[in-house]
Amino acid sequence: MFQHAYQANHIENGEPSWTTQRHVSINDVSKANWGAQIGNGAKDPNGSIGRGTSEAAETDSSGTGGMRDSLEGTGSAQNDLIHLQRRVGLFSGVALIVGTMIGSGIFVSPSGLLVRTGSVGVSFIIWMACGLLSLLGALAYAELGTMNTSSGAEWAYFMDAFGPWPAFLFSWVSTLVLKPSQMAIICLSFAQYAVEAFVAECDPPLTVVKMVAILAIVSILFVNCYSVNLGMAVQNIFTSAKLVAVLIVICGGAYKLLQGNTQHLQNAFSGPTPSLGAIATAFYTGLWAYDGWNNLNYVTEEIQNPSKNLPRSIIIGIPLVTLCYALINVSYLAAMSATEMIESEAVAVTFGNRILGALAWLMPLSVTISTFGSANGTLFAAGRLCFAASREGHLLDILSYVHVRRLTPAPGLIFHSLIAGAMVLYGTIDSLIDFFSFTAWIFYGGAMLALIVMRYTKPNYPRPYKVPLIIPILVMIISGYLVAAPIIEKPQIEYLYAVLFIFAGSLFYLPFVHWGYHPKFMDNFTLFFQMLFEVVPTTSMAMFD
Repeated sequence: MFQHAYQANHIENGEPSWTTQRHVSINDVSKANWGAQIGNGAKDPNGSIGRGTSEAAETDSSGTGGMRDSLEGTGSAQNDLIHLQRRVGLFSGVALIVGTMIGSGIFVSPSGLLVRTGSVGVSFIIWMACGLLSLLGALAYAELGTMNTSSGAEWAYFMDAFGPWPAFLFSWVSTLVLKPSQMAIICLSFAQYAVEAFVAECDPPLTVVKMVAILAIVSILFVNCYSVNLGMAVQNIFTSAKLVAVLIVICGGAYKLLQGNTQHLQNAFSGPTPSLGAIATAFYTGLWAYDGWNNLNYVTEEIQNPSKNLPRSIIIGIPLVTLCYALINVSYLAAMSATEMIESEAVAVTFGNRILGALAWLMPLSVTISTFGSANGTLFAAGRLCFAASREGHLLDILSYVHVRRLTPAPGLIFHSLIAGAMVLYGTIDSLIDFFSFTAWIFYGGAMLALIVMRYTKPNYPRPYKVPLIIPILVMIISGYLVAAPIIEKPQIEYLYAVLFIFAGSLFYLPFVHWGYHPKFMDNFTLFFQMLFEVVPTTSMAMFD
């Protein structure tokens, strides 16, 4: 199942494993595949995963003849026969962050946040605090991402700081729960708004909503399997379209404010003071709207000049989203009261009915565009996590393979889509959001700890971008609060299930990764799907120089 440790034992004895001989690639690249099976997941002398010689000066993959970014790892080196190419520039990086973050949350979450805080003023503060927390966390991730530019984000950082066991637990939970549930939530929101446009005065049928959500997953899967450029083009276009929708809301709110509709913004702190547990759950609601701030770190192997474009994309993208969210909340309160927002199941639709008149249909359309773009960015990032973790032997080998012609991590994309589809069929939005937020912030806090640890254990690592140490310390403390406060305030069995599921990954880690057990049937399994999907492992021709 997890082949790399098994293969290493055979290679040390001077012979390639049966697996490496049998995994023949498409278009006669079997020689390169044999090298990839030996080389995938190798560590450099400093212990970094998938980076190779980071200081090597290589030709720019764009063909310009310039020097490549010194941090670009072997995962996209130009002499690789098959690799993920660097096709994500600054604009696409910003679009991936903004397009993934602005999904359904800002069009739905304001009402949930008001319920949990009890006042307009506190809810607005939490909206801004969520944006600030996301920015601080992303800046810390920028340092981690420029230290190790292999795809996989938290997985790669846990490997560098803590070793394979914590990294495996993250890939276990993220691959099976976090990323698919995120995709399922967004696609269910997309389907809810898309179907609502064709249903009058009644709730849309649940079966139809789920089928539309499945159709959205299949469409996004096709786009991302077909071409990285097409996937990024869809992301860029839909991000631009959703920013136009955001602008419509902001302009509508400004128009109402100019008319003197400021009564709902007065006495903003008149409600009761929320408890610490209520504030934590309110943060869950707000942070769901901001989630996606770390998605660019999952695709660092495909970012052009990552040491510059990664932090620049973060510094541009997240403040832009925070500003949009602040202005949208003010616009909502210019058109309706806090009570009306709480009673509305779709705040943006209610706002459109109040402001846009005959053009009210623009709001459901805007939300569907927004959620489709967000789902596209989520799957784009999720497939890269599968690719990075399985390349190291932490997941099925087939998930680390890349399509021989289109150079997309198709197996990882398909795997995530299948799980997300199952969650769409058997889950609900509310049941998925709380589990996602609670579990995600455990690992976000772990990433902050990884950065702090590596400041002392790996002081000589190249750090083109470096944040003040107080930032990861602060984010780690807040992460601990977000995880602990809901448990203390209102213990629920679901939190225990989440923790047990995380550590249940150890039952698979010990036999298949640590001890290197390799079921024989997995050879035929991998070969079958390799031929079916026309995929091959990423390879380094340098092994045959």
